[in-house]
Amino acid sequence: MIRMITTILTESIDNMWPMLTIFLVIITVVRIAAIKNNNEKLIFYKEFSNLLFIIYILLLYELLTRAELNTIRGYNLVPFTEIFRYEIGSNQFYLNVIGNIVIFIPFGYLISTYIKPKKILPILIVSVISSATVEFVQLCIGRSFDVDDIILNSLGAILGFLLYIALNAIKKHLPGIFKKDIIYNILCLIILLIMVLYLLSRMGVNIL
Repeated sequence: MIRMITTILTESIDNMWPMLTIFLVIITVVRIAAIKNNNEKLIFYKEFSNLLFIIYILLLYELLTRAELNTIRGYNLVPFTEIFRYEIGSNQFYLNVIGNIVIFIPFGYLISTYIKPKKILPILIVSVISSATVEFVQLCIGRSFDVDDIILNSLGAILGFLLYIALNAIKKHLPGIFKKDIIYNILCLIILLIMVLYLLSRMGVNIL
């Protein structure tokens, strides 16, 4: 399953690296100019988190509109019909059931860091609206509308919200040094460096 998800994600990034590169550069430059012009305080890891959310949405679009994932056109409005159609443990089960859950876990986590909800309802509402929009667009471009995908995506978003709650609870019990912004800034800088090196490698630039 992990290999399957990794392969699909890698293929999506390979298809989108030109767009990702353009978005990374333009958004970063515009945001830096805005911070400098308005004398705002730069908190790097928060800015980086917002950038990751944009990149994630772009990748989500690519993953959810790939024609090869589902070639059937139509709609399913009966809950759990498609979920129980796949044999547990089969590739189609992992791809269409587990995959639809996993793909929305980052969504639930990232929107939780932005909204900072105390209850699950705001995350559930946002995830249902977002997933339903995706399904409607898929139907319009020759794919299918499936209420089960909305259920699975929303479940993934809820797991992302629970992950957010769990990490916040853990953070409160960490030593003081691990609560400082500089630790998260360094971690985000490392991740950013890896991302830049990867994009450069897709462009044929090898600096290592």
